[in-house]
Amino acid sequence: MKPFFISTPIYYVNARPHLGHGYTTIVADSISRFHRLKGDATFFLTGTDEHGDKIVQAAEASGQDPKTYSDAISRLFQELWPRLEISNDHFIRTTDPEHKACVQHVLQAVFDKGDIYFDEYGGHYCFGCERFYTDKELVDGKCPDHQTVPTFIKEKNYFFRMSKYLEPLRQHIEANPEFIQPERYRNEVLSMLKEDLGDLCISRPKTRLTWGIELPFDTDFVTYVWFDALINYISALGYPEGEKYRRYWTGAHHLVAKDILKPHAVFWPTMLMSAGIPLYKGLRVHGYWTVNETKMSKSLGNVIAPLDMAEKYGLSAFRYFLLSEMSFGQDSSFSEEALAGRFNADLANDLGNLFSRSLSMTHKYFGGKVPECGQLMELDREVLEIGHNAIANFQIQFEHFQFSRAMKSLWDLVRYLNKYIDTAAPWTLFKNQDLIRLGTVIYVILEGMRKVAVHLWPVMPSTSETMLAQLGVKFSLEGADLEAETSSWFGLAPGTAVAERSNLFPRQDLESRGERPAVSRKVKTPKEAESGPKIEMACPECIEFEDFAKVDLRVGTVLAVEQHPEADRLLILKVDTGEEDLRQVVAGIAEHWSPEALLGRQVVVVANLKPRKLRGQVSQGMVLALKQEGGMQLLVPSAIVKNGSKVS
Repeated sequence: MKPFFISTPIYYVNARPHLGHGYTTIVADSISRFHRLKGDATFFLTGTDEHGDKIVQAAEASGQDPKTYSDAISRLFQELWPRLEISNDHFIRTTDPEHKACVQHVLQAVFDKGDIYFDEYGGHYCFGCERFYTDKELVDGKCPDHQTVPTFIKEKNYFFRMSKYLEPLRQHIEANPEFIQPERYRNEVLSMLKEDLGDLCISRPKTRLTWGIELPFDTDFVTYVWFDALINYISALGYPEGEKYRRYWTGAHHLVAKDILKPHAVFWPTMLMSAGIPLYKGLRVHGYWTVNETKMSKSLGNVIAPLDMAEKYGLSAFRYFLLSEMSFGQDSSFSEEALAGRFNADLANDLGNLFSRSLSMTHKYFGGKVPECGQLMELDREVLEIGHNAIANFQIQFEHFQFSRAMKSLWDLVRYLNKYIDTAAPWTLFKNQDLIRLGTVIYVILEGMRKVAVHLWPVMPSTSETMLAQLGVKFSLEGADLEAETSSWFGLAPGTAVAERSNLFPRQDLESRGERPAVSRKVKTPKEAESGPKIEMACPECIEFEDFAKVDLRVGTVLAVEQHPEADRLLILKVDTGEEDLRQVVAGIAEHWSPEALLGRQVVVVANLKPRKLRGQVSQGMVLALKQEGGMQLLVPSAIVKNGSKVS
């Protein structure tokens, strides 16, 4: 089996977990699950970083000693991850005895090689970053990340001869394009290496800081936090003799945010070179989650707790949103409105509706059993081609950390399956008693749904397993074969019993909860309005605006549909138009739309038509539709809106 090792940064325990921590860890979890699904030997590491000045300061502020404080914050991370379905294989703490021993082992090896020396250094020290800055690196005399003026500190310390390994590192990066990705960060590191980075200060005197790992060759000093923290990636594997180190290190990938690019792309590989340890395989760098275009910050009060959003919208929806919304490597803006919008559009409308209507039809037409697949027609073969391409592209993109592209590819299949249902019209086949053809159509749909469910397991594991269970399939890592999924379409056994109904993603409505953010719009002044061109139109039957305003057009969601008992062309719809009672609309659309195809869809209703009876059934409005050659199209809003919204 091919080894795959993925690590998150170990999170600093000076603050509680926030969205940034959640995103990185969910990404790591998803990619580790993907490789498990592929059959790779996978190891997923996360943990907490617990040494340094900031921890001492935070502990003092809380009235605790550093160890007690670190224990409490580290516990918050450990308790949070299972609640986000994080499946890490190990959780490391830099206060672990095994980690301390490994750090001292590496320090001694680098010292014995002559790559550590003692010298005096004066520089601008940022306590937030826990590092020295040169005059050149400061922006207007301030730390570029924290926007604070660093403290000038002059003291004697130990230094790592990082400069000795910068040229070999540059050569390695240029010879291995996949070493740092996305490419923008590879180029950024290569630009760094053109500068005089000098050597790296790796210690702090105990006269200033005692909370850290002692240097093995001078117990009056503790090691600098980065030389301590970075070594966690091998100490967790039992370096140097551990079986896990021998098994997994060759497939090591580090996942980090862009603010710690330099330590991981420059400090860490040069440390490994000096210690005689092979370099990791890849560094994968993502951008920031911002709120109103601003990086999340405790001081700004815009930190988002991941569990709050997960509990509100469901964990699966939250994980799906994070991977779909951010283009890996770039910054992305978080908003609850965007989360709710993607939930309704992608999950409720597309995926949820697909499962609901398909399972319902299977029960209605075949007693809840997967039918036999007969001879495929051109329409069916189109589904298979689109499905195979979507799945193959999903796998390629996901493996290369392009999660948003991967999800878009998978949704190409989801949306095409919905379109296929409308085109193949199973309700018409049933009406005509073409059961062989009907069985083929239903089989193609259900098998496509199975494929979608399997590939969603890395992103939303519990919901994926629920979807498979609804299809009568028990999820099994051992039984998974992603390579076969790209070529075969017959993994679902005929005769398998499926669930009668599905309600995976109930629609979300921010406006009804009073949570939709206000949107500012520029309103034209009377002078601006009057200055526009006057338009004259030849229109013998034109109406005044006041006439149009008399028509009450409202958006509603179809919650129930049944065939009119006395008219084949008529359907009886129960529509939620935001009123206390559902509105009954009798519509002559049965030739073009099945009850199953209408369930859950939003429609536009003429709400102030005088009620009238159609074949004995009262109709309280009219559904707007466009009849054209080959079928009928409903007039619907371009995105999900609040039920009862008026068209104007």
